[in-house]
Amino acid sequence: MANKVHPQASVSDPSPAGRQTFTVWMKSLVCHTNGCTVFDSKGDIVYRVENYDSKGGCEVQLMDLQGNILYSILSKKLQIFGCWNGYRVGTNKEQPCFTVKKCYSIVRREIACQVTVGFNTYWIVRLGHKNQGFKILNITGDIVAEVKQKQVSSGVVLGEDVLALEVEPCMDHSLIVALVTVYGLINRRL
Repeated sequence: MANKVHPQASVSDPSPAGRQTFTVWMKSLVCHTNGCTVFDSKGDIVYRVENYDSKGGCEVQLMDLQGNILYSILSKKLQIFGCWNGYRVGTNKEQPCFTVKKCYSIVRREIACQVTVGFNTYWIVRLGHKNQGFKILNITGDIVAEVKQKQVSSGVVLGEDVLALEVEPCMDHSLIVALVTVYGLINRRL
């Protein structure tokens, strides 16, 4: 299987101070399924998400290129406000690796979700309108990842299904991709 597929990341992707840059294509590699494909800055596939259910389905898998499942992401039933749990493969299925809860706030509309990873708390914060992107902040307000609509070096903005993801070097890339996946599920983009 060739691991280069459209749209590829631009070699001249600018990334501030050591951030790792990825391209997220909100399309599955498997026909007739929902999902997304994540490319590194060289255009190689590094992650893929398959949702064999309907958009916003109850369970999806985050996999590496070889199809090894890294995270199982499950929607918690009977949660009015929306809650997703992520389980890293090979760990205790009773205890999620992370939890994402959708936030409803009249005062702070930009905060979309609260993320709990062990004892750490993160926030998913919208950038303007729904399709303008979002950032993931740690508890002190530092940006650990940011997602925006992809813009190539010539200034052309690609379609709504092609996103640029920048991740701080101290963060687990697969965890960040799992959180991006959950946000896509919440917004019914997967």
